[in-house]
Amino acid sequence: MSDEYKRITPPLTDDVVADLRIGDKVLITGYIYTARDSAHKRLVELIKKGEPLPFDIKGQIIYYVGPAPAKPGYVIGSAGPTTSYRMDPYTPPLLELGLKGMIGKGQRGKEVKEAMKKYKAVYFEAVGGAGALLARRIKSVEIVAYEDLGPEAIRKLYVEDFPVIVANDMYGGDLFLEGKSRYRKVG
Repeated sequence: MSDEYKRITPPLTDDVVADLRIGDKVLITGYIYTARDSAHKRLVELIKKGEPLPFDIKGQIIYYVGPAPAKPGYVIGSAGPTTSYRMDPYTPPLLELGLKGMIGKGQRGKEVKEAMKKYKAVYFEAVGGAGALLARRIKSVEIVAYEDLGPEAIRKLYVEDFPVIVANDMYGGDLFLEGKSRYRKVG
């Protein structure tokens, strides 16, 4: 693991995803989207009906966040990651449509990790508990869909040098499992 950061700009290509390995520190600059449980459920319902999604998901990154309201003078409130496994039931169909990256916290299930390998995608870990600091990296916010969901509406964020770590790569690497085996006490 290097101390240097890799810099990426969405939309992501297969080549960009292929260059990312577990443990890589990454800075994202560009547009990413937000979605949580309720929005994911609606997206998958659209897929099942054969209807278009409210944004072009191909090559995109979805950040699992329900940001706090913005205080005066700010574009967004605290914007820390939410637990990712809640999106697991909805993630494989989105990956099949071209989603290339997800940002959240915590481990992903087996089906999601297999889908990431099949469709060449990556899962990034953002630091939980650092929502106020992460919000400083968000420069603009626009609601794209499902405004009725409040904080869980789908938003398009412009981020600059948004810091994440690759937790699962397209090769089946899993930072959580590697970390456990690397630091397990023998004895």
